[in-house]
Amino acid sequence: MNNKELVRTAMTRLFGQRDLGALDDYWDPGYVQHNPRMPNGLGFFRQIIPSLPADFRYEPGLVLEDGEFVSIHGRYINWSGKTMIGVDIFRVKEGRFVEHWDVIQEEVPATQSLTGNAMFPIA
Repeated sequence: MNNKELVRTAMTRLFGQRDLGALDDYWDPGYVQHNPRMPNGLGFFRQIIPSLPADFRYEPGLVLEDGEFVSIHGRYINWSGKTMIGVDIFRVKEGRFVEHWDVIQEEVPATQSLTGNAMFPIA
């Protein structure tokens, strides 16, 4: 499995299927987090994933790879009551996520944007 497939699979398992086993399969125990609202390590995910609302959904989108860095554009539906569009960037080393950055914002429907363009998905 290449790094692009690895990221899509891991994110779908963890967020889409709420499969905490994905953490053991794809995330490094020493995972370094660059999101200032999340701690390093895996404990945060082990707490937050089971607490997501029943109608939470994750939709993966475009995946890009540049060496050991892989980014995935995704939609998080009902993340703290909002639909968020994010780009998660992972540094992948030996098949494991060792580092993470993200950019995330609330989705604005195309009908409410200045351009009429949708934020997700990228076609």
